Order: sequence, then structure tokens, then C-alpha cells
Amino acid sequence: MRVESNVVRDPRRWWILGVLCLSLLVLMIDGTVLNLAIPSLIRELGATPSDIQWILDAYILVFAGLLLTAGSLSDRFGRRRMLIIGLAAFGVASLGAVLATEPWQVVAARVAMGVGGSLVMPSTLSILMTTFAEDERRKAMAGWSTVSMVGIVAGPTLGGFLLQHFWWGSVFLLNIPVAILAIVAALVLMPETTGEQRPVDLIGVLLSIVALVSTVYVIIEREWNIGMIALAVLAAVAFVVWESRSAHPMLPLAVFRNRDFSGTCFTLLLMVFGMGAVMLMLTQYLQFVLGYGPMKAGLALLPYAVAAAVCNGLGATLGKKLTNKTLIVSGLLVMGLAFVILAMGEGYLWVLVSMLVMGVGGGLAGPAAYAAIMSAIPLEHAGVGSAMNDTLQQVGMAISIAILGSVLAGVFTEHMPADAPAAARESIGAAFQLGFDEPAKAAFTAAMSTGSWISAGFSVAAALLGATLLRARKPAEQPQADTVEVG
Repeated sequence: MRVESNVVRDPRRWWILGVLCLSLLVLMIDGTVLNLAIPSLIRELGATPSDIQWILDAYILVFAGLLLTAGSLSDRFGRRRMLIIGLAAFGVASLGAVLATEPWQVVAARVAMGVGGSLVMPSTLSILMTTFAEDERRKAMAGWSTVSMVGIVAGPTLGGFLLQHFWWGSVFLLNIPVAILAIVAALVLMPETTGEQRPVDLIGVLLSIVALVSTVYVIIEREWNIGMIALAVLAAVAFVVWESRSAHPMLPLAVFRNRDFSGTCFTLLLMVFGMGAVMLMLTQYLQFVLGYGPMKAGLALLPYAVAAAVCNGLGATLGKKLTNKTLIVSGLLVMGLAFVILAMGEGYLWVLVSMLVMGVGGGLAGPAAYAAIMSAIPLEHAGVGSAMNDTLQQVGMAISIAILGSVLAGVFTEHMPADAPAAARESIGAAFQLGFDEPAKAAFTAAMSTGSWISAGFSVAAALLGATLLRARKPAEQPQADTVEVG
């Protein structure tokens, strides 16, 4: 039996959203929890700095590199199927990480987790799009977006608790029961949805993987590797040329002619760039400068998640009356204000006020941005549209951490005493180990202020770009049909 997903309301749709949010939550937590486990990995596994770098980078390289491919495959072979396969791969890989006794085994497990994560992430938003009708979609997206923000904050909190009471492998062990629960719920609750049944664009798949992996590699390595840069550019150009001529492209380039889609894509990229390094700054500021323990530092970040959750709901409600452009631009300006507050003050009170304001801005801009992107994509391409959204965020995050991380390090070094050892002038952690606590606190505070001003600038730039490119109208409420297999 076939029904139109925008006509028939599945009575289980809010339960399905819960499953999607649970699947998303495990990815978000895993993305932030590992940073806290680095000291334990060094002590208990004898991991070298190079090992640590690969443990962190292997996941993001594979995850970001496969997103577009995974989204395309989910449209072709079934979004629920890809979600379940991804959760299973993520769970098995997490078990492999728990059982690892050598650093290279953890790296291998992280690669497999990246594969699983790339299948899960685009499936969550594309299933949401095909499960909910237009009038409920924004509300569902607000819930999805809230879980994404909560997961980013919950990772350090939960990781601090686990590492305080258990060994390093506990941060991966948590993924296994959550993955099993999500798989069972998906099998019981979700109907299968597919897009247009087209041949798989194998050349497009290969070119997209090469282009994305090489691009992300150049970004996270922070070095001018001419060979990798050339490979990234050539693969990207070849991908665009191939997709424009292919009879069955994995990414229909025609969607970029839609100003709402392309304008929101560029705006979202700038927004994520501005926000990407905020947790990198705050987690170190709270622990090193303010002296909070891992758990207390995680709990200190919760107000941001609460504000974002409340304002995501508010943004979804306002989206019925205001245009996406109004919500996106105003939200970005509020986020810019939040970074100005963070740049101007010292102490937790300033951090708290900044996070609350940031949550308001993100709650206004986030759901509207996701709605603008996804409403411009036909439902038969919901998987690849979701993957495009995810890819933009991952690339923006990688650029943010690479560039703002370098700025933070440079300003920190500049403000440290000239007679301090070289190691102490490179990072606040090394400075504390060598007894330069007070100079390091002052230097890091100055560095975070500079980083916050830069983030404020990019938030305002994103707002100006959105004001220029986006059209002041709600997404056209056109009937979009997708194939749903019931029973």
C-alpha cells in the first residue's frame, strides 16, 4: 500500500521523532565526550600525540567524507534501512573501541564509527521530513535541533561523570545500549521511505568522497599541503562538472538556483564557523581559568542547552507568522551580541549571560535555517538534502576549530611571559604543568576575548549575508509527495 506522506498523518510520528532524536543524541554526545578522555588514553594506552590526533581526526574525516554519499544511498535504498545499518555499525564499532588494547585499534574503531555516523545523521532529518506534514514539520525540526544542541553540552557533562568513576572505555560503552534501543524502536515504529529509484551515481560518489575527505584533511591538519589542496580542488571541480552532466546525479545541482537554498547554505556555513569553536574555548576557560572540575564544567554549560531548547520551541511557533529570513537574521544578530558579551567580561556570570543570549539566538535562527534548506529540496531527495545540511555544518565546524584554534593559540603565546619555557607558551595545559598558572589564566582570558570578537564578527557577517540573499517570504507550502511503504 502506498500513501502520500504529506496527506496521511502517522499516529506514531511523535514516537518516531523520539527515535530520531535518540539516534542523533548518541552522535552528538560521542562527538564531544572523547576530548575529556584524552588524558586517560595517554596514561592507560600509552597513546602518543600522533595517536591522539588520529583518534580525533579519523572519525571526522570518514564521517564528513561519506555524508553526501550516505544521504544519496538512503534516498535510493531506504532511509530507515540506512538508519538501522548505521546504528548497528556505530554500536559494533563502539564495542571495538571499548575492547581496544592498542591505540591503532581505537583509530580503526573510530573509522568504523565514522561510517556508521555518516549513515545515521542524514537519515534522521530526511525521515523527519517524510514523516511530518508541512504544518508540523517546523515543530519537529525544533525538537531535532534542540537535541543536537543538548548533545553538544551533555557530552562533556556525561563524559566528566564517567571518567571520574570509570576507565576511558566507558565513554564508548554508553553508545551500545542506546544504539540497540534505537534499532529496536526503528524496527517497531518506523515505516520505510524511499526517494526516486535511480541508478547509483558511482562516479559522483567517488568524486564526492575524495573532495570532502581531502578538504577536511587539509582543514584539520592546518598546513599547506599542496598535493592535498590540489586534490581537493580538482575533485570538487570534477564533481560539479560530472553532476551537471549526469543523467542521474547524486546531488541535483539545480537546487542551488533556489535562493532560499543556496543563500541559507552560505549563511549556515558562516554561522557554524562563528559558533564552532565556542565549546573549545569555554571548556578550557571553565576548567583552567575558573578551576572547575570536568563535571562542574559540564553542568556550567547546561544553561545554554536549556535556553536553546526553550527558544527552539519559540522559533518554531514564530515561524508560523514570521519569515525564515526574519528569524535567521535576527537570531544571528542575537548570537553576535552573545559573543560580544563573552568578549567583554570575565568570570562565570559573563559566561552565563552569554550562553543564555546565545541560546536565544540559536533557537531563533536554527530551526528557520533547517526549514529553509529542507523545504527547497523535493522529498525524493530528502536524504541528500539532509546530508548537504550536515556536510555544511561539519565543514564549518572543522574550519572554525582549525582557524579559531590557531588564533587562540597565537594570542595565548603572545600574552605569555617572554621568559616562560616554550612548552608553557604553547598551551594552557602545559603552562599549568610547569607552574605558570596565573600568567596562563590571564593569557587564555585574552585569547578567548579575541576569539569571541572574531565569532561575533562572523555572526554579524552571516546575518548580513542572510539579509542580502534570502527572500522575505515563508517557504512555499507546496504539496511534496514521497513514497511510503506501510505495513
